[in-house]
Amino acid sequence: MHLCYIDEAGNGQTLDPARPDAPPVLVVGGFTVPRAQIKSLTWAFLEAKKQYRPQLRNAEQLSEVIQHEIKGSDVRKNLRAGNHGWQRAAMQFVASLLDILEAHEARVLARVWVKEVGLAFDESGVYPASVAALNESFQAQLAYEHSRGMMVLDSRTKVKNAPNVHCVTTRKYRTGGDMLRGVIESPVFGHSDTHTLLQLADLTVSLLLFPIACHAYLSDLTWNVHCDDAYQPLREHFGERLRKLQFRYQDPLGKWRGGIVVSDRRTRQSSSLMFGTPKVTPGSAAAIPGQPGTPFPERHDAV
Repeated sequence: MHLCYIDEAGNGQTLDPARPDAPPVLVVGGFTVPRAQIKSLTWAFLEAKKQYRPQLRNAEQLSEVIQHEIKGSDVRKNLRAGNHGWQRAAMQFVASLLDILEAHEARVLARVWVKEVGLAFDESGVYPASVAALNESFQAQLAYEHSRGMMVLDSRTKVKNAPNVHCVTTRKYRTGGDMLRGVIESPVFGHSDTHTLLQLADLTVSLLLFPIACHAYLSDLTWNVHCDDAYQPLREHFGERLRKLQFRYQDPLGKWRGGIVVSDRRTRQSSSLMFGTPKVTPGSAAAIPGQPGTPFPERHDAV
C-alpha cells in the first residue's frame, strides 16, 4: 500500500504590480511513499526538524516536536533576506529533506500553475482539477507497483475541501467504471499539526517547488517579492534531484505524464525549467517538450 500526502503553496490572488506580495504561482503537490516506509520517514523528518531548530532537541515531549511546524515561507525568507549563516542552514535543510525522500522511496508529484499578470485566477476550479490530475498520476504509480493507496490532503475549510473530494468520487463511481481502481477511497483530510508527513508535503511544495517555479518562470517580475534571484541556488543544486524523484508514465497514446507538470500561462515554457537546463540528447525523455523526468514503462495490468 502507498500513501500520498498533498498540500498547496500560493492562492488565487491576482498577480498585479499593485500587490507585490501576491503569489505568482499556485502549486498543488506533495509525495507518495510506501506504507512500509512511513514510520522510518516520520522519524527521519522529525530528526531533520531538530537539526534545523536545535531548541527542539530539548523538548520534553515527543508531541512538542511533532506539533512544532517549520513553515516553508519562513525558510524562504531566510534565503531571501537572511545572513550567510541562515542561508546556509536553509540550503542544508532542503538537502536533508531531499535525502530522506530519496532514502524512503518517495515520489514527488505536483501541478504548478503560473499566473498571467493582471488576469483573474480561478483557484476554485484549478485546485480540484489539480487534485484530480494528481489522483490519475497516483493511480498510474499504484498500477505499476501492483499496490493500492489513499491520498491525504491538508485540510482547508469545508467549502474548499468538498469539491476536491467530489472530483475524485465521481471518477471512481461513474457508470462507465472505476477510473481509479488502485485508489481505495476518495481523498481524506488531515491537519498538519497531527499528521506529521503533511508538514513534509508542505515543505516539499512551499520550500522547494514554489520558489523554484517563481525563479524559473517569473524572474523578470522584479517588483514581486517572490521572484527573487536568491532562489536560483535551489534550482541549480536540487533541480536534478527533484527530476529523478518523479514517477513518469506513458498513457495509451504514448504521451508522457505524471511527475511535476507545469501550466505556464505567461510564456508557455516547458516543465523542464523546474529542473534547470539539463543537457538533452536526441531521443531522451528530456527532449520531449514539457515532459521531463525519469520515465517508467506503462503497465496495463492495472489494479
